[in-house]
Amino acid sequence: MEDKHSRDLSCFKAYDIRGKVPDTLNEEIAYRIGRAYAEFLKSSRIVVGRDIRLTSTSLADALSRGLMDGGSDVFDIGICGTEQVYFATFYERMDGGIMVTASHNPADYNGMKLVREEAKPISGDTGLNNIRQRVRANAFEAVTKAGTRVPLDIEVSYISHLLGCVDVSDLRPLKVVVNSGNGCAGRVVDLLEKRLAVSFIKIFHEPDGNFPNGIPNPLLPENRAVTSAAVLENRADIGIAWDGDFDRCFLFDEHGAFVEGYYVVGLLASVMLARHPGGRIIHDPRLTWNTIDMVRTAGGVPVMSKTGHAFIKERMRAEDAVYGGEMSAHHYFRDFAYCDSGMIPWLLVLDIMSKTGLPLSKLVAERTALFPVSGEINLALGNPDEAVERIRQHYLPLHSAIDYTDGLSMEFPQWRFNIRSSNTEPVVRLNVEARGDETLMKEKTEELLYLIDHSHERK
Repeated sequence: MEDKHSRDLSCFKAYDIRGKVPDTLNEEIAYRIGRAYAEFLKSSRIVVGRDIRLTSTSLADALSRGLMDGGSDVFDIGICGTEQVYFATFYERMDGGIMVTASHNPADYNGMKLVREEAKPISGDTGLNNIRQRVRANAFEAVTKAGTRVPLDIEVSYISHLLGCVDVSDLRPLKVVVNSGNGCAGRVVDLLEKRLAVSFIKIFHEPDGNFPNGIPNPLLPENRAVTSAAVLENRADIGIAWDGDFDRCFLFDEHGAFVEGYYVVGLLASVMLARHPGGRIIHDPRLTWNTIDMVRTAGGVPVMSKTGHAFIKERMRAEDAVYGGEMSAHHYFRDFAYCDSGMIPWLLVLDIMSKTGLPLSKLVAERTALFPVSGEINLALGNPDEAVERIRQHYLPLHSAIDYTDGLSMEFPQWRFNIRSSNTEPVVRLNVEARGDETLMKEKTEELLYLIDHSHERK
């Protein structure tokens, strides 16, 4: 019999599960997700982790009951970041893993990120829709033997894996501001601190699901000031901030300036190509010229993929790419089962700062001058698709190169842009870059905003 939980399963998104608790995600739905996941995957050994949100423990408990009633053994790694579920899944050779988290969503939201063996993502096209159908039907197969739930400690192996990405003995005693946003990153920093000759200045460090200092989302400009100020106040060499489940990390140079994720992609690509000459590097279509230039200069092969972790990971496996990066601060590594990590990137940046003796500002200064960018501009529109088509028609007679990998990308000799509609809200996202001409970049950005309709509110 259909009930209210069956009718509203809006918490199922394209790549994961996210919803307001208890309206669209609650313990009953979490239990069913566990049953459906076990049945779909025919799994026997599943990792479960959770973030520090106030509802994460109860949801993880309900999820685990569903998994066990579905015949799966649950290996509980407790409070962690999403990448620790990925790590436990591939390192311990589990059949799959589920992270209970809503990352940077509001405090009354929660969600889940699902993977299968080798930490391969489960998204709409690869099983999430099937799981949703089973949750809706709520008619699960009988199971002869229920599973068990046991704790799993991965801290030692996980920290060793992270430190294996750099030569710890080469790291200089740098002064580093870390802002965990009262999320899950602080505990990992504390564990790394014991092994690194680095001085950490910790702000918003203690995990707190009440988020007393606001939701950790450094992608929002208004959330960056506190990290920037701490860098300046402490005369630190670098600042690092994370979102709640630390699958993204954001960098600030020694002047407290925010470093666009786009330039970090190019920097990390060059680092990985020095280790793996001729390797393939995956990048997203929103901003491309700097990455392509740096990859080719370093002897690598740039490969463009549609935006989104499921697409990037799938393309990385297909190409056996050594690294993949998105301007939104997601960084993927072949040596991390092609998954994204919010810890490996800053360790690599400290490594290159130590080896070159250059501050972060100097490592990216030339690139920001060569390829100035607008930063992503989000505009709320009544009809986003109509606006994108209007832009396409306007520039079509100018004989640009056009690409539809993700939204609309149009390239001209000295500048380019990408504009795309959001999958989840009536918003268009605009990115503009130019070749060595910041004035041109700004002029074209304003031109595009006018064409879209500059009276619309920017988000």
